[in-house]
Amino acid sequence: MSRTALVNGRVLLPSGLRDGMCVVIGDGEIRAVSSEAPADARTVDLKGKTLLPGFIDTQVNGGGGKLFNDDPSVAAIRTIAETHRRFGTTGLLPTLISDDLSVVEAGIRAVDAAIEQGVPGILGIHIEGPFLAKARRGIHSADKLQPLKDEYLDLLTSAKHGKTLVTLAPECVTPEQIRHLVAKGVIVAAGHSDARYEIVRAAIEAGITGFTHLFNAMSQLANRAPGMVGAALEDDATFAGIIADGYHLHAATLRVAVRAKGAHRLMLVTDAMPSVGTDDTGFILQGREIWRDGDTLHGADGVLAGSTLTMAGAVRGMMARGRVPLAAAAAMAATTPAAFLGQSDQRGAIAAGMRADLVLVDDDLNVIETWIGGETSAASADQRAII
Repeated sequence: MSRTALVNGRVLLPSGLRDGMCVVIGDGEIRAVSSEAPADARTVDLKGKTLLPGFIDTQVNGGGGKLFNDDPSVAAIRTIAETHRRFGTTGLLPTLISDDLSVVEAGIRAVDAAIEQGVPGILGIHIEGPFLAKARRGIHSADKLQPLKDEYLDLLTSAKHGKTLVTLAPECVTPEQIRHLVAKGVIVAAGHSDARYEIVRAAIEAGITGFTHLFNAMSQLANRAPGMVGAALEDDATFAGIIADGYHLHAATLRVAVRAKGAHRLMLVTDAMPSVGTDDTGFILQGREIWRDGDTLHGADGVLAGSTLTMAGAVRGMMARGRVPLAAAAAMAATTPAAFLGQSDQRGAIAAGMRADLVLVDDDLNVIETWIGGETSAASADQRAII
């Protein structure tokens, strides 16, 4: 077995950032982390740059000009994954927003095929709707929304490979349906919901373990009505995705989330749309025109339509606006989502025995190089993450 030693880097280990460390990779895994390179290993000089665990994004609608809803195919999935890899994402869940169940079925089959074909970085699928509340639908089309019927459960549990994450509104389903999904291995998150606190608590007891884009599109925290936000902030066992782009949330709100949930339960997501990695000024979303205004995306009514955020940008945003150090922000981008997906034993940290999913960044968090399963993809000069 050939081995490669990544030397002369600043490495984020579970114990913290360490200078001058050597990370030995081989056969898709991290074989060792030490102060010296083995004599028989090929060496790669990291030139003092920072090596982080590869970013994991559980909410990716599109990228590289492709929207997963529009083109639920292996080719589109590959384009989306390759685009986000340029910005440090080494694992992701292609995400479908609310649509016809025929699109959901096609998306599941496409992700299964992508994993079978070895498309790098595909960890499963995120089905965000259509079992959502109209009152909190955001950019989701009202005519696509519906309650969850028992007859749909087989479809939602039909993926053969990877993880399945389903976002639903607790008031649109029953606790028994949540328990059924969880028993079949589906990860269930709450989102796009106007549910009362008590209904959310019942959903947590039934097996919900996550909240989709915390604060956005959910019942808010009030003095005598804690809502979904209150339930999410209070609960110590659940995870919450958060969009740290400076537009979806006020910086102070971001900091409240960090203090309440901590880096071990708060995970960065992009909610990225097809414009990521392109100069496109807009796109069509289920027949509606979406405009790009700087780094924001919105429909004709001004409602935010996902984001142009990248994971490198999310880490940068969490550090700047969330006021957390690099180690904590990187954990929210890698370690925490790995735990949420039940893959802490495989991904999310730089340690012996873990998959060699890594990202090399400069001092400004521009991505220089990534490794997925030990396979490198150095960013060319015009591809480096500067967003």
